[in-house]
Amino acid sequence: MPQRELTVGLVGAGYIAQWHANVLAQIPGVRLVGVCDPAVTAAQGLAQAHGAQAFDSLDAMMATCGCDAVHILTPPHLHEPLALQALGHGAHVLVEKPFALSVSSARAMVDAARGADRRIAVNHNFLGLPAYRRLRAAMDQGVVGRVDQARIHWHFPLQPLRTGPFGLWMLQSPENLMLELGPHLHAFAYDLFGPLQDMSLRLSRPVTLPTGVELPQGWCVQGRAGGTEITLSASLVEGADDRSLSLRGAAGAARLDFASDTLIIDRANTSDIVLNPLRAEVARAGAHLREGLRNAAVQARSLNRRQPYALGFEGVFAAFYSAISRDEPVPAAFCGESAVAVMQDLEHVTAQLPARPAARPAPAADPSRPEVLVIGGTGFLGRELVAQLAAAGKRVGVLSRARANPFAGLDGQVQMVAASVHDRDALQQAMAGVECVYHLARAEEATWDGYLKNDVGVTENLARAALGAGVKRFVYTGTIASYDASRPERTITEDTDFGDMSRRNLYARSKALCEARLLALHRSDGLPLVIARPGIVVGPGGPLQHWGIGRWHGAGAVRIWGNGRNTLPFVLNEDVARALVLMAQKDGIDGQSFNLVGPPLLSAQDWFDAIAAHTGTRIAVSKGNLVLFWGMDWVKYTLKRYALGRGGLEQPLLADWRSRAHLSPFANSRACQVLGWAPEADRAAFIRKALDPQALFGF
Repeated sequence: MPQRELTVGLVGAGYIAQWHANVLAQIPGVRLVGVCDPAVTAAQGLAQAHGAQAFDSLDAMMATCGCDAVHILTPPHLHEPLALQALGHGAHVLVEKPFALSVSSARAMVDAARGADRRIAVNHNFLGLPAYRRLRAAMDQGVVGRVDQARIHWHFPLQPLRTGPFGLWMLQSPENLMLELGPHLHAFAYDLFGPLQDMSLRLSRPVTLPTGVELPQGWCVQGRAGGTEITLSASLVEGADDRSLSLRGAAGAARLDFASDTLIIDRANTSDIVLNPLRAEVARAGAHLREGLRNAAVQARSLNRRQPYALGFEGVFAAFYSAISRDEPVPAAFCGESAVAVMQDLEHVTAQLPARPAARPAPAADPSRPEVLVIGGTGFLGRELVAQLAAAGKRVGVLSRARANPFAGLDGQVQMVAASVHDRDALQQAMAGVECVYHLARAEEATWDGYLKNDVGVTENLARAALGAGVKRFVYTGTIASYDASRPERTITEDTDFGDMSRRNLYARSKALCEARLLALHRSDGLPLVIARPGIVVGPGGPLQHWGIGRWHGAGAVRIWGNGRNTLPFVLNEDVARALVLMAQKDGIDGQSFNLVGPPLLSAQDWFDAIAAHTGTRIAVSKGNLVLFWGMDWVKYTLKRYALGRGGLEQPLLADWRSRAHLSPFANSRACQVLGWAPEADRAAFIRKALDPQALFGF
């Protein structure tokens, strides 16, 4: 008799929820039926994409769907109460790492599951990788032998440390950062060797965030488990991706690259001294070739839907739901007891963090209402704009859901304003008495429907709220990416038409539609609109891996859009912010737009040569054939449309790919003449300001 289909609900609709939803679709006998999140619009977007229902609370979801299992995907401080709530409804529970914030909370969750006769598990997802299962099998068979040394690395850039958003839970304290990333390391150590003893902690590369919080960008934990010496290390600065597990055993050595799901086992051979080195290298080459072919076959069969990260989720979910279906215990790697043990190791480590100085009392905020409101004020450009407005003596409000204030030292001038961008009444109240509203926020969606709802719809809602509140100036940041910049012979000015946007990339198309809707409101309702279109914005706090320049493959390799010889429309972050400040001050510019690009200074090739000269780091750069990019896009479109049956897709456009190379030159004369704007024009000064090695690489 076939097993009954298990129904699943997700609690939390953030970034990680999309991964859970996508992987659940690959697990036989499991169906996603509900998504709940207090931000119900986020829940609706995810639920609709997966044929599920959306709710604003766990109780409402359980009352309607009666889910067999629930995944807890919220910020970690909510894991315990939500897990207990789900168990109270009779659901099995899978919790994202970190399982809890303390050992006592973790134990309470496990005890509650036992009392309710339900399974509880943790998503230590890299333990679900196929390569890790092969490693465990090899160790069980004695292929490696008794292990005396183990090194587990998480050497991977953490971009939010340099570019934000700085309100993320993991960036609020060193403890949070280690609880966020530490489980990847400690889960391997515990599963292979058991609890760690004699642990010592060393921190490195401290950095102070705009919130005033000081965080380590690296740490190393030394410990042992039985006769095995164990090193766990993390490095979050820019560099090569090294997320790996290396073992030295009596019979051989093993290296698991858990970022790419590959396993290389190195054993001695019995050939004589002449053939021994050759045979050893051939064996290593053969092992790498087998791993590469295996992974290529997996990606080809799945149309690139089973990347290593997804495979880890798949392994955990399959084990969890198999245990439920067969009424068996959850495998030890993912069970509640292992989650408690990992939390014990983490608690021992975080207890060694140096005591933090007592927080200084924040200066009293100005009780008067803000004069300026910035939407998107915690981002790269937004933070610079807020700083310049505050320096000009303005009282600034920043619309944000984050609790952390990323404006240390400006507490008395900058207020964090809480209001949903979908709630017009709340927005209008927040804008009451405000002279200027800056809309800098951008959406990152996978579908056109998502952009219509969360970019175009939000922008129109903000504009109507500004009209209702009597705001004197509404400044919107579009993008030069909306232009057709595929023609080198044409100089683009603000009078250049965007042209047909129907087959352009979703981001450029959405920003262009936002502008059109705002201009319609300007004409019909008198919206006091000014549009800014920044170029390729660079500067301290900006990303090294800027996708306006090329397609990045980690921090050390990039494929330029095109041949990289044409001059790019670079502009400094501080110069864009200065232009935005001027837009609020200048009379008689309602309805106008301004291209905020610097003078022609650098091509893409020049940019990477400057990085090498200024920082001592030579990034691997290759030219990108735009016709080939277009052709590969056609292949992806065909597979998605006909193999996966996805609708709502637009056929790729060659001009869209050529536009990414910014082949057309841009003029900035209107901004310079009308606003009195003077972007940095000295090449050496521009490079010095744009390429701060500490900001780019985290050193």
